[in-house]
Amino acid sequence: MGKVAFVFFFLVIGGNVAAQLTHAQASAKQSPVEKGRYLAAAGDCVACHTATNGRPFIGGRPFHTPFGILYSTNITPDKKTGIGNYTLEDFTAAMRRGKGAHGNLYPAMPYTSYYLIPDEDIASLYAYFMQLPPVEYVAPDNDLLFPANLRFGLSVWNRIFFDKAPLSQPADKSPDWQRGNYLVNALGHCGECHTPRNFAFAMKNDEKFSGNILEGWDAVDIRPAALRRQGWNRERLRLLFTTGASEHGTAFGEMFSVVKYSLRHLSDNDINAIITYLLDDSEKMAGNAGNPQAAEKRYTQGRADFVAYCAACHGREGRGVTLSFAPPMDRNAAVRGDNPYNTIAVILRGLAAQRMDRTNARAGMPGFHRELDDVRVADLVNYMRTAWGGAENPVTVEDVAEIRRQLREHGYLGAVE
Repeated sequence: MGKVAFVFFFLVIGGNVAAQLTHAQASAKQSPVEKGRYLAAAGDCVACHTATNGRPFIGGRPFHTPFGILYSTNITPDKKTGIGNYTLEDFTAAMRRGKGAHGNLYPAMPYTSYYLIPDEDIASLYAYFMQLPPVEYVAPDNDLLFPANLRFGLSVWNRIFFDKAPLSQPADKSPDWQRGNYLVNALGHCGECHTPRNFAFAMKNDEKFSGNILEGWDAVDIRPAALRRQGWNRERLRLLFTTGASEHGTAFGEMFSVVKYSLRHLSDNDINAIITYLLDDSEKMAGNAGNPQAAEKRYTQGRADFVAYCAACHGREGRGVTLSFAPPMDRNAAVRGDNPYNTIAVILRGLAAQRMDRTNARAGMPGFHRELDDVRVADLVNYMRTAWGGAENPVTVEDVAEIRRQLREHGYLGAVE
């Protein structure tokens, strides 16, 4: 092996090994329970296994799918209604193969990502959950359409759709990137929300992270080029992941729960690793540039409606007031993104007030589905996206009508008044 090749091999491969050792050394200082507590936060377990105003980890949270409603289960160590009788082998089977004590689990449980979690982390998670206070609680029965209500069919689903490809670990990537790769793809299971689904509700892994409509919101495209087009950088993402808000955008919908219960509890090193993976330094692309003057001339009704309905909070020029009250629109990632879904959905359905903790809360926003018809919503969205997002493809009236139909069909219109 030549000297240059050897040095490259040492720096790249050795660097990755060093990063793994550093993480292993840090983990070695923790007890299995302490490590498991951290891993459970990174895996966002409490958000899915806790109903609104319910006790942590006892389940009962509803998930609306195309096939009906699924309820999360009790994962406290209660022996009657939880996982108290699970051995480590049982727990591993549930996490990696979707095999529970009473049969196959529905893939709303992200075993299609968790299969990548190594033995040591699985054991730490098991140790953590087994020392939680046991709570006797049975979640409501699932309300699923035939044949989705037949669990034995899931074994066929697993054979056809469960892609067990190993985690890709390119040798030329940095230690931070490798750690972020694991957190994003395995433990954090980001692809489960941000990846489109096929007719059988399986992830389309050839379109991974390209975005997915989920509970009336667009779980946005988080591939590096898309994030950069939206104008995200390291500091903006760090603020979003640790506080739920930056001048570039705020977390809402399911992403708010991810920040509240998971991301803001991670170490600075792990947040940096996630950002390194998501932005991927090999991707270079500038953000979109807007044109306020052109927008005002082209979309006069949209400008008038922005002044009438939006400017009191977001400012006449879209600069906002405060992040906790009305964030800026002139650099907002939802406005600058390729997919206008969330901009349309926010205008129609509004946003509920959100509270991260006693010192971190967001004001709500009313929906305007009654005040603005499809023509005016399209003009308003086109004004905003042209003024501040540099959008090249105008939103059509038909686009708005279809999103309005979807939101009405699933009961999201009028939920925030």
